[in-house]
Amino acid sequence: MENKNNKNGVMVAIISMMFLFAMISFVTNMAAPFGNIWKLEYKWAGMVGNLMNFAAYLFMGIPAGMMISKIGYKKTALIALATGFVGIFVQYLSSLYGENTAIFGGVMKLNYLIYLIGAFICGFCVCMLNTVVNPMLNLLGGGGNRGNQLIQTGGTLNSLAATLTPMLAGLLIGTVTKDTKMADVTPLLWIAMAIFAISFIIIYFTKIIEPEQASDNVLSNVKGALKYRHLVLGVIAIFFYVGIEVGIPGELNFYLTDLGFEGAAAVAGSIVAIYWLLMLVGRFVSSFISGKVSTRTQIITVTSVAIILLLIAIFLPESVSFNWKGSSIPMKSIFIILCGLCTSVMWGGIFNLATEGLGKYTAAASGIFMMMVVGGGIMPLLQDLLAKSVGYIPSYWLVIAMLAFILFYALVGCKVNYDKLAKETK
Repeated sequence: MENKNNKNGVMVAIISMMFLFAMISFVTNMAAPFGNIWKLEYKWAGMVGNLMNFAAYLFMGIPAGMMISKIGYKKTALIALATGFVGIFVQYLSSLYGENTAIFGGVMKLNYLIYLIGAFICGFCVCMLNTVVNPMLNLLGGGGNRGNQLIQTGGTLNSLAATLTPMLAGLLIGTVTKDTKMADVTPLLWIAMAIFAISFIIIYFTKIIEPEQASDNVLSNVKGALKYRHLVLGVIAIFFYVGIEVGIPGELNFYLTDLGFEGAAAVAGSIVAIYWLLMLVGRFVSSFISGKVSTRTQIITVTSVAIILLLIAIFLPESVSFNWKGSSIPMKSIFIILCGLCTSVMWGGIFNLATEGLGKYTAAASGIFMMMVVGGGIMPLLQDLLAKSVGYIPSYWLVIAMLAFILFYALVGCKVNYDKLAKETK
């Protein structure tokens, strides 16, 4: 009977973590449609809310790992959900106050600053949730292939939320005009607050088995985790990965929009959306095969294929095209969006390989990982700067270089020194 109760507890914990995985994407992907509203008032404002989400990871990554070590996974998740509620509520306040109050010498209005503060608070929320969810799923699956399988399954729900959130926001916003305001999306904000409140209650009453933790000495935990080569190289790999995931569709969007034909922006958005859909498909497939196909094999395969796809895109003449809704689109864009199938499994796979066998240092390692999500802001910026000097498509050489590092990591860098682990983590 005790064994049966334990299995039921593990299953409840897995379902809870899956739900939180979807919440991460739900919060993060509200930034882009909201940006469409704010850029009507400030041309530079479209992606600033998104930047605030990512910037929070840099500040919260290590503290989130510290919280897990000190108070456990469940309490950290509860604090994250409460923080998310506050962040959404602050964004809601931006629809009520400060629209007519100019600040910083008239550069922006108070309501936009309120919105950015809310987006930054939400960034703390998703960072904490990520720090909880990824190691918990890996540990609940027992690490290895099964751990990766659970992460990829959670990633599928994450991608589903990533697809549905902009659609829901789009339905509420309708056609973006000069009169579109944050007040138009307040129903979505109320839905988000309700989901956070309900999630808090569910997690509060859910019994979650807490894995072994290291001591509360943060510096000691971080130093202990960073002793392992496969973790250090994995941290670098995840920094590059997030830059790859964001940079591939981002630069393609700019490239297609700048082709200049009528409705180019709308066509670019439609094509780039396929990239995110393919990520969902890739994670869904991986969730089925990860129990049989090793994480390392999957990463080696997808990074190799992604490099080949981008090389084809770079060298394929722009004159080779296809027709999309009456417009001539360079065929190279197809090879670029196909990379979504490849990037889909990298996050969970790299995390799985990098934390293999870390035991009590897993929480500290997860915190370090979350800091590196800032790569999603830094590397796409570098790619865009490169594109301004050499062109959009040649800028993908930077992405190929980052993929090459991840391939090296899967081939060589992820190998674990089990003798050392046995001595240090016991």
